[in-house]
Amino acid sequence: MPNTVHCDIVSAERKLFSGSVRMVVAAGSEGDLGILPGHAPLLTGLNPGPVRIIMENGDEDVFYVNGGFLEVQPKVVTILADSAERAHDMDEAAAEEAKQRAKEALEGKNTEMDYSAASAQLAESVAQLRAIQQMKKKFGGSSR
Repeated sequence: MPNTVHCDIVSAERKLFSGSVRMVVAAGSEGDLGILPGHAPLLTGLNPGPVRIIMENGDEDVFYVNGGFLEVQPKVVTILADSAERAHDMDEAAAEEAKQRAKEALEGKNTEMDYSAASAQLAESVAQLRAIQQMKKKFGGSSR
């Protein structure tokens, strides 16, 4: 059995990653999943959250995806994301600020945002912070 599988991470805007990896970890619609070489074919929705990839050389990288799909084929794992970016490129302060604004809207302190928009913003900002925290935990230091 091969030690790696090819992985592509693509958003509507651009291809973010393409290469051989040992493992892909993503937030699937039914929970977190780990994909190793030889995994059974699979198609699943992705929840907003981090995607971790472990490279052929053992290095890791973390991406944030805001939904999309993950497809596993015998030699390729493809992540088609609504939007995506590398976690180290994300602004932690902006995500914290968005989270706070959404919380205030849900508590009725901010009348500019309706409840459903505030709930969606809160979920997205929490998922972004989760990706940033995973990246910081692995690599240490700040996100920018």
